[in-house]
Amino acid sequence: MNPLLERQYLVNRRQFFSKSSTGIGVAALASLLGQESQADGAELPAAIKRVAPKAKRVILLFQNGGPSHLELFDHKPELKKRHGQSVPASYMEGKRFSTMSAAADKRKLLSPIEPYKQYGESGAWVSDLMPYTGKIADDICFIKSMYTEQVNHAPAINFFLSGNQLAGRPTAGAWLSYGLGSMNETLPTFAVMTSISKGTTCGQIFYDSYWSSGFLPSRHQGVKFRAGESPVLYINNPKGMNSKLRRNMLDGIAQLNERKLAEVGDPEISTRIAQYEMAYRMQTSVPELADISGESKATLEQYGPSVNEPGTFARNCLLARRLVERGTRFVQLMHAGWDQHRSLTTELYNQCRDTDQPSAALVSDLKARGLLEDTLVIWAGEFGRTPFIQGSFDNRPKWGRDHHPHAYTIWMAGGGVKPGISYGASDDIGFNAVEDKVHVHDLQATILHLLGIDHEKLTYKFQGRHYRLTDVHGHVVKPILA
Repeated sequence: MNPLLERQYLVNRRQFFSKSSTGIGVAALASLLGQESQADGAELPAAIKRVAPKAKRVILLFQNGGPSHLELFDHKPELKKRHGQSVPASYMEGKRFSTMSAAADKRKLLSPIEPYKQYGESGAWVSDLMPYTGKIADDICFIKSMYTEQVNHAPAINFFLSGNQLAGRPTAGAWLSYGLGSMNETLPTFAVMTSISKGTTCGQIFYDSYWSSGFLPSRHQGVKFRAGESPVLYINNPKGMNSKLRRNMLDGIAQLNERKLAEVGDPEISTRIAQYEMAYRMQTSVPELADISGESKATLEQYGPSVNEPGTFARNCLLARRLVERGTRFVQLMHAGWDQHRSLTTELYNQCRDTDQPSAALVSDLKARGLLEDTLVIWAGEFGRTPFIQGSFDNRPKWGRDHHPHAYTIWMAGGGVKPGISYGASDDIGFNAVEDKVHVHDLQATILHLLGIDHEKLTYKFQGRHYRLTDVHGHVVKPILA
């Protein structure tokens, strides 16, 4: 059932329970709750003005820390020519920067650290740091005119994921769970995995707010998968308890919750019942998901050597494919370590080595399995990096770039997005987005559109106001739609 109709449903259910002396039992109730599954979104409420969906699911490859667009995907020959020169004052007017940036007269332009080359029929320019991504350039839509309003990591990440810089708002995965429902009964609708490159000195903290359901019912929050023997917390039976005993315990708890639900009609009670049941079902589904022994040697090699190590970005990419195959609607991978204030010439290489091949493999793997057409893959960070240096030109091992919200690059693939194109542009030194600018809210609106949702109609009333992912902003970027 779609939560937008939940209140009316609970009133009817309350009446049913009030006339029943025995209740319906947790198994029957779980079946009822399981019927909220809307695999194709065919029963979205009239409150949401639907468009024809191109995508059924999303995989977000989020790169925490602000990857340098100038080192990866935004080719700027002029920046190389002007290496060591000061940033013209005209570029700086009215711009907000991190407090770590140097004074204006000390902002010297820094050339990209590695050369670029063109790939595929599209002729996309991609850095030598990202050769595997270059090989799939014809499957990718690069957006080179992204911009945001936040200059520090946590606010910018919250803004990208939830539409607001403050923690506590529902994130995109939660909004999709709320608006579209589940596509399976044994795995979560919204799954999250995190990773960080070894040897990273400036990794970002993974706050729970990055996969929060906010003020939406808590059943819509992301379920975090972890490396190790217990990928999801609290699904294994404690010592001394077998499956039959656990089943009996859950049935007893459910009966108590059912009585309370009949009394007060609180949606969180039905959420609690559904979560207990999901945990029970995941005892079987999660171990099967995490077991990659059945994957072919060719598939494992495609993702790179680190795919064999749990908790790596490569392993998480493979698990993301396995999750969407099984019906998970939104998979959010978060990889930290892109904050190269003083490690552009050292740790950036590690970041690219750990993420380039798996990201490209995921797109290729989905395509080979016929899943890319209706799976939207997004590679993005919270902002870019400054065209000017942070550090001293005399100390190359410590070169870096500061936070830069005014222009950066992301890419998308599959799910109704035009392949093999570059949309928008920054100026000649990658400082400001100047052509076909795309705000974060525009991207959010476009993602919802691809999933068949009008971003202005997907709302939730909280504390007297109707909220949405895009706040009161956002326009669909129609030129990138296939």
